[in-house]
Amino acid sequence: MHACLLVCKCLNPHVNMQWAAAVYAALMIGSSIFSVLGNLVLLLVVSLNRSLQTDTWVLTLSFCLCDLALGISTIPFGIHNSVFQVKSYPSKSATCNGSAFLFLLLQVASIHSLTWATVDKFIEICFALSYPVIFTAYRAKIILAGVWVYSILNAALPLFGFGSYVYSETKFLCVPSFKPSSIAFNMLFMVVGIIIPIVLMCSMYAYIVYIARNQVRRGTFVCNEDHCFYVPASNYFKSSIVMVTTIVCLLVCWLPYIVICFYETLTGKDSPQPASAVATWLVLFTSALNPWINSMTQTRYRAALRKSLNKIRQMFEYPRKDSLSQCTTIQLRRESNSFSLPAPTVPPALQTNNEAQQDLTLV
Repeated sequence: MHACLLVCKCLNPHVNMQWAAAVYAALMIGSSIFSVLGNLVLLLVVSLNRSLQTDTWVLTLSFCLCDLALGISTIPFGIHNSVFQVKSYPSKSATCNGSAFLFLLLQVASIHSLTWATVDKFIEICFALSYPVIFTAYRAKIILAGVWVYSILNAALPLFGFGSYVYSETKFLCVPSFKPSSIAFNMLFMVVGIIIPIVLMCSMYAYIVYIARNQVRRGTFVCNEDHCFYVPASNYFKSSIVMVTTIVCLLVCWLPYIVICFYETLTGKDSPQPASAVATWLVLFTSALNPWINSMTQTRYRAALRKSLNKIRQMFEYPRKDSLSQCTTIQLRRESNSFSLPAPTVPPALQTNNEAQQDLTLV
């Protein structure tokens, strides 16, 4: 009896590990598919509609490419590790260091590009008259260059001894080592790289919701060159719902990961595997949410998406129409030829006489 209990206790952690790995792999597969499809759709919409290619569209392009790269590199790497139950990688292996460097680089560049895209949206709404002067194409490019320089330097620090990259069996990924020995790098990464951008985005969205509430209370008239018209409260209500949803998604996806990273850094203990795996998946799942929450919720992007779908449908319909018209033309020609009278034929006797007369004249 005691032997059976001991065997069950030994098997339970292994069974739980297998179930956690299977669920993690399924969630990551779905995240990878939605991330690739969503960001490809966003790239297609922006490329087919020049009205979306504003002076600051490079910020949207930046976080879109980062999320797309996460969907085809880091997430499949986690799927491989969870499916094949990888326990560890050799110390300082190129595979582990390279995947961890790419994960940190893309994650930091994505969230900082998204933050500056939110700043762009905030200035456009709250400082509409000064917006063309404040956020120019040149400044957007300078900001984007700064974002990528910071992201590359931050991801390269563990390769030069300031922090380290290790394989985490609970996260199924190679990540920064969240140990007390790397507390300086972890605080730099967590506070500057993640917490400050999230706080800024949530604050700006909350202020936009506050402005929308005030506009609803006093009513708003928008004027152009011809006339003024009243903006209904439902428009502001819909915008507020989108902003609140964005804030909730940011907090739900990032807070568990932040708490676990601080817990492991300050205590030196590994967090429970289910919690660690779910927190890591939520962070990577943001790559699938970003194109829809931050872009496709806007009216101009949805209108551009419908316009792009119509363009694609027309591209497939025109060749079909051309082929049908060609077939119709050929059929009409055949029918006209079948109803035309045959050319008169000359009897053989007359043909010989004519030939003989021609011979005589020639002589």
